[in-house]
Amino acid sequence: MALGEFKLFQYKSKDQREKEQKEYAAWAFPYGELQKTNLTALLTELRPKESEQILMFSFLTCKEIYKNAAEDTESREEIIRKALSSAKRYKQIMKNADLSMYLAVVLADADIDEMCEYPSADEIRVSMQEIDTVGSRK
Repeated sequence: MALGEFKLFQYKSKDQREKEQKEYAAWAFPYGELQKTNLTALLTELRPKESEQILMFSFLTCKEIYKNAAEDTESREEIIRKALSSAKRYKQIMKNADLSMYLAVVLADADIDEMCEYPSADEIRVSMQEIDTVGSRK
């Protein structure tokens, strides 16, 4: 492996770093601060003892896993199975019991519009059960 592959000495200008941060924020929260606020409230309701930072970090990790799973997969069930399988590699970040919760929130997040109205915590819990059912099928 060449030294350049480690990106140890990669330099980014302040403008380039800011541009990348804006691009990431646009991907993570395309509807801005209202979306982030409503999402944080939902995650906190689902896991009240967890810090907001851990909740958001885990959610964004799961969102990226889901995006990668959806790239070359057609059916929603197949995407869910693939995402659950991939997410198991992140046990240090997310407990197995939480994978279906984060994935349910990611699916809800994908369905919102500029009103940023998320389903209730109870509706997410129903979605979690459906995800667990899909995940248990082979």
